[in-house]
Amino acid sequence: MPKQYIQNFLQNKKWIPYGLAFGFSILSIIAGISIGTVSVPPIDILTIIGAKIFRLELPSTIDTMFVNIVYSIRLPRVILAFLVGGSLAVAGAAFQGLLRNPLADPYTLGVSSGASVGAVVTLFFQLSIPFIGIFTLPFLSIICSIITVILVLSFAQKVERSMKVETIILTGIIFSSFLGSLISLMIALTGEELRQIIGWLLGSVSMRGWDYVKIILPFFLLGIVLIGFNAKELNAMSFGEEQAQHLGIHVQRRKLLILVSSSILTGSAVAVSGTIGFVGLVVPHFVRQLVGHNHVHLLPLSILLGGGFLVLADLVARTIITPSELPIGVITALIGAPIFGYILMKKRGS
Repeated sequence: MPKQYIQNFLQNKKWIPYGLAFGFSILSIIAGISIGTVSVPPIDILTIIGAKIFRLELPSTIDTMFVNIVYSIRLPRVILAFLVGGSLAVAGAAFQGLLRNPLADPYTLGVSSGASVGAVVTLFFQLSIPFIGIFTLPFLSIICSIITVILVLSFAQKVERSMKVETIILTGIIFSSFLGSLISLMIALTGEELRQIIGWLLGSVSMRGWDYVKIILPFFLLGIVLIGFNAKELNAMSFGEEQAQHLGIHVQRRKLLILVSSSILTGSAVAVSGTIGFVGLVVPHFVRQLVGHNHVHLLPLSILLGGGFLVLADLVARTIITPSELPIGVITALIGAPIFGYILMKKRGS
């Protein structure tokens, strides 16, 4: 019986994309921790992480410097990059499925800019909401991202009642430009005090420790669970809202839930890393080439590949001009902008 089960499992080719995506994620994480000014052997990385997880004593052969580099510097940075990349990728996949257009993502819809405004206002006025403390930053970023996506959709409906996706995306770009000017205004008014925010807005996971991982993790889990429960509904809505209603789906409720879930993921990601564009555009597009449009597979694979992609982008950003670092948003834009143009030309051609 076990032998037959194993044979059936191996003959089922559906597991292959998951195996490839999981392998890519693991290799990206190991590379992100291993490569740097000081190289750490992969076997030492696994030994250090295993000892920390299971509370074991480290072998005397492990250099103490390696322990500090792995556990205190690179591991939290890599985990944070993975969570941010996974959040943006799955949010992009949800937006694209809901709006039935591969050009939609948190960046092009202005959601990232809305979240950035919330984060900058929090830092600008040094806001802290009682009882939630360090979660004030992601909380206000999420609220602003939800407000932004509602305003974008409402304005697009006013412009064109049929709400063509091109109109929604153009509206998102308009809102993104306007919100970006508000951020620039706040930076200009404060001068030296918020100079660091300019670097933050370009997108980075540098100099962020375990505290930032703790900030994003609960929102990441909440957003993933909410979107995951709506994967089949996304499949139905990708054929049109009328079709989904005929299948017994409460379209308005599901649409609101998906928009809120995607905004939670986007807002929390922006709060800890700044604005990182095109991850939500590039990764879901690539995953669709592998597994098609079924969101039951598209969403989890987007998390794995989006996380691995941003870990590698961060690795390039911090090693390409050593000892200096590039903002991670620069790397993703260099990759994402040409792909955005390619998808746009392909869509227009079809």
